[in-house]
Amino acid sequence: MKRVPSALVLTAALTASLAGAQDLSAYRALSSSLEAASQARTKSAAQALTSLDRAESAYTRLAPTVQNKQLLSGMRDALDGARAALARTPAELQAQVLLARGLMRKALYDQTLAELAQAPANGRAQLALLGQEFGLKGAAAQALSSDAKAGRLERVAWRLQKAAAQKVSASLGSTTPKRSAASYLSLAQATSWFTVVQDASGAPLRVSQFTSALRQLASGDVPGLTASLKTLRQGASALQRTLASPPTAGKQTGGGPQVPNPRPSAPQAQTPKPQPTPSSAAQTPTVQTRTSPGGASAGAPAGAGADEVSGAGSVAAAYAALGRALAATGHGDNTAARTELERASAALRRPAASLTAAPGYDRLLRDVTAAAGRRGLRPSDVQALISGLGRLEAGTTSTADALSAGAARGFGGGVRALLFFALALLAALPLYLLNLAFGGRNTYWRAISAALALLLLPTFFEGLFGGLGWLGDLTGVGGLRALSNFTLSQGAYGVPLGALLTALAIGLATYGFRGLCVQFGLLGAGTPAAAQTSIRTTKTSTRPGTSRDWDEEV
Repeated sequence: MKRVPSALVLTAALTASLAGAQDLSAYRALSSSLEAASQARTKSAAQALTSLDRAESAYTRLAPTVQNKQLLSGMRDALDGARAALARTPAELQAQVLLARGLMRKALYDQTLAELAQAPANGRAQLALLGQEFGLKGAAAQALSSDAKAGRLERVAWRLQKAAAQKVSASLGSTTPKRSAASYLSLAQATSWFTVVQDASGAPLRVSQFTSALRQLASGDVPGLTASLKTLRQGASALQRTLASPPTAGKQTGGGPQVPNPRPSAPQAQTPKPQPTPSSAAQTPTVQTRTSPGGASAGAPAGAGADEVSGAGSVAAAYAALGRALAATGHGDNTAARTELERASAALRRPAASLTAAPGYDRLLRDVTAAAGRRGLRPSDVQALISGLGRLEAGTTSTADALSAGAARGFGGGVRALLFFALALLAALPLYLLNLAFGGRNTYWRAISAALALLLLPTFFEGLFGGLGWLGDLTGVGGLRALSNFTLSQGAYGVPLGALLTALAIGLATYGFRGLCVQFGLLGAGTPAAAQTSIRTTKTSTRPGTSRDWDEEV
């Protein structure tokens, strides 16, 4: 029987194209950004979205250096699921982050062991990071490094697998058979760590068993979840017993796809083959925890087929694309928004059968497709689409959502821009007529005119900057396209700003009308004198050459 290190070297030689160092700075940036998003979601969805944007940037840098495209696809699905979960509960986003981190560790684990087999010196930086990821510190980290330097890759794999197996058992131990956010996160964490150790020799469990348990927890199937947890805990305990003692020279201990049970005659065995794929597992939290207003789970029931899980993953992808489109329109980047809407349209063409059979599915698909080709998109247009998808998925009806969808359908794009542009031009007419009728010499009338101008200012901004933004989107001029950000309806900042303008208008109008009332003797302690003054002014105005304009202050 060959010694394990020799087999590892031979295996690595046959799969040399799969080996390579990852971009560790991008890995660290992706890891920290995901953790920041998970922590920020409990406080602010906006902060979590900012962290996810940074994670997207880090993923873009990391992706070219990840050799296993199956794991890379799983990471992509988990990131999409995390964005889709922003509109749901914090636990769902945190679960997606946990599963994404598990796939990241799996990819780093595979490539590190392959790199150590070919060029040990080049893999030491990756090994140090891998030890940190697995929580190895002090003497444990030193032992891991020593085994790598000595070329004992089977012991390196064993130490990492043992650490991961312990974390799987600990997470399963804290999972209770009830539908709660704490149990859901504990089970998702166990799934995350098992993703790394799934290919170990003697592992009696499969990823599909964790996926099924997550589905049972989300649907409230307590008896099924209780049975699944018992099986998972027994399997985790058996795995720990298998990894209790270090491997000997004549005993192989499986590792990841690049290390465990190397079979030189079958190079294709180096690709991990989880059951199901990591991408399916990564999609589970987004699909399974969706609940209707009545509390009933809208996720796939226990035992759902692969088509249902795949279709639900398409719905999650549609949510993610719509979320990115919303972020793009909020910044005036309608080109990126249309690209994401096209992705959402493509994802909605392959959803679960339960969604395609729902009333309004065809209408929603047409709306998303039409929005992907519309110029002058605004955040409210995408918000209406997201609300429509949520209503369709929950199986409920909403008059408000239907009205919003109809308004976005018939009042968006050029129609909205041109109408508000016309209103902005007309807004100057009452101000001109007010000044023409009452003049500008009376302080109180000037205050009333200023109040009216402040009330019309949001309409003026919408007409001017919204119209120019639509024109820029139509002509492709980026400078004009960004002007839509100055409208009050573009983002949340418009709400307090609109309230401030309204408060100022109320104050000026009150000041102006009260002053007029005092001036004409309707308010104030000097009402009789003011009335007598008004009479004298009327009499004097009849004398030749002694007229007074009525809008002047008396």
